[in-house]
Amino acid sequence: MNVDHRVQLKLLDLAALDTELSQLAHRRRTLPEQAEFDRLETERLSRKDAAVAVQISLDDLDRDIRKLEGEIDAVRMREEKDRAALAGGNAPAKQLTELQHELTSLERRQGILEDELLEVMERREASQNDYDHAGAQVDQVEDQLIDVVRRRDDAVADLDRTESARRAQRSELADGFPAEVLSIYEKQRERGGIGAAALRARRCGACRIEIDRGEIARITATDADTLVRCPECNAIMVRTKESGL
Repeated sequence: MNVDHRVQLKLLDLAALDTELSQLAHRRRTLPEQAEFDRLETERLSRKDAAVAVQISLDDLDRDIRKLEGEIDAVRMREEKDRAALAGGNAPAKQLTELQHELTSLERRQGILEDELLEVMERREASQNDYDHAGAQVDQVEDQLIDVVRRRDDAVADLDRTESARRAQRSELADGFPAEVLSIYEKQRERGGIGAAALRARRCGACRIEIDRGEIARITATDADTLVRCPECNAIMVRTKESGL
């Protein structure tokens, strides 16, 4: 197939635009800002889960504290009632003795309950510190997320602008090719990723394979307008001053 050599040279411009568009697409898929966002979002969820777990522990401790305080209040009320009965001195001696024994038991019980309450309150204080620390870590990660989202959105916007400009350039350039040439180029690009490349130093610019001497001799003998294909990857090979022919 014969294609004006000047048209073939323009295929290199088209291929360069397609390469840049592929690079932009790859960059969009592998944005470091997106990877950092994903990492921070995972960390944020993990730290929030940790904070929720501590909050559940705090709720359990608060419930234990309320229960112990209720039991202590009940013991105190019983103790006050017994003391009042003893102070009255109107009960039989046996009952007064029983009241005295009960007061001793109540005092011991109150001491045990107060020790338990103190222990639970100390545990609650430690859990509260853990919760405050977890909350501060969540806040820190969320601040980092705000920053990385801004940087990611800026990077995406920059990619959008560049990609839009390159697509416009490609569309304008592609309109200048004969339909048959463009069809060959596009089909090859769909199969191999690169539709056309320069033949440089006897190597195909698409697959980087060195062309054997026999094929080089055949290419050299053909007219400059003859469209040649790489025997390895089938990409269009455009001859230039650097082809080594």
